[in-house]
Amino acid sequence: MTLARAPKIREKIRRKNLEIQLPAISTVHAVLHRHDLVNRPRRRRYKAEGTLLSTTRRPNDLWCADYKGEFMLADKRYCYPLTITDFASRYLLSCEALSTTKEHYAFAVFERVFKDFGLPKAIRTDNGVPFASPNSLFGLSKLSVWWLRLGIEIERIKPGNPQQNGRHERMHLTLKKEATKPAAKNLLQQQGKFDRFIEIYNQERPHQAIGMQYPAELYTPSPRFYRGIGELEYPFHDRTITVTNCGRICIGKRKINLSTVFAGQNVGVKEVSDKIWLVSFMKYDLGFFDQELGTVTSAENPFGAKVLPMCSV
Repeated sequence: MTLARAPKIREKIRRKNLEIQLPAISTVHAVLHRHDLVNRPRRRRYKAEGTLLSTTRRPNDLWCADYKGEFMLADKRYCYPLTITDFASRYLLSCEALSTTKEHYAFAVFERVFKDFGLPKAIRTDNGVPFASPNSLFGLSKLSVWWLRLGIEIERIKPGNPQQNGRHERMHLTLKKEATKPAAKNLLQQQGKFDRFIEIYNQERPHQAIGMQYPAELYTPSPRFYRGIGELEYPFHDRTITVTNCGRICIGKRKINLSTVFAGQNVGVKEVSDKIWLVSFMKYDLGFFDQELGTVTSAENPFGAKVLPMCSV
């Protein structure tokens, strides 16, 4: 018995002209569900595949970000360096000594970098936390949702293909050799080593790939200033709904489990068929909600893998 049979059964009851009140489709479905006669669809689990990757020669068209592998400091605490570079100029925008990869700390680092250098057009990362989330729609995380709200496109490399972020990985090799061996006594002292490395890397080290120039000679801040995010509205949808802190939206008496990564964000909902609602975030369609059945079907992944070229590094 499939989900589509509830309306058909209701129609048969109507045609028989029985002297009973015609039940709602949801009532028919409830009876079928009670007797285990309904197939229960499952939301497709996201599987990381990577996205379309761009290439550019202009500063701020693309930034690359990653955590260099953790290492132990002299005080026995671990350091997780969060690094951000400009793809075209190789300019090292930030190398922050963090004690964890939790998204709260990554937010603070990126906000400071955005204030100092402006906004890029896109950011390329791997599929790890906090850049992506394996349990969320399309692998989005709170961090990547924030980037989208700022008008920054997201790029993700294909799992197991670090060469797709090769320029950034090569910088990591130099960073490891020159700023982590030996490791500093604590995070504060390690940050001092990173700060010195940034200065040398950007202003004193010629790079063969950019014609033996210094990254600082090529890089200029972005003309797109960071001004935070405003209210999100959907004038072409039927209504705008704010996602709750637990990641739900409410349509009528129904509660839809969307994802906590959208908590506090506005989404647009539009009835595209009888009690079938399209749920959208910004320009991206997230899925379809069946108000009668209380089920959600994911839309096609707008960040899905297409042609993944081996970008030049």
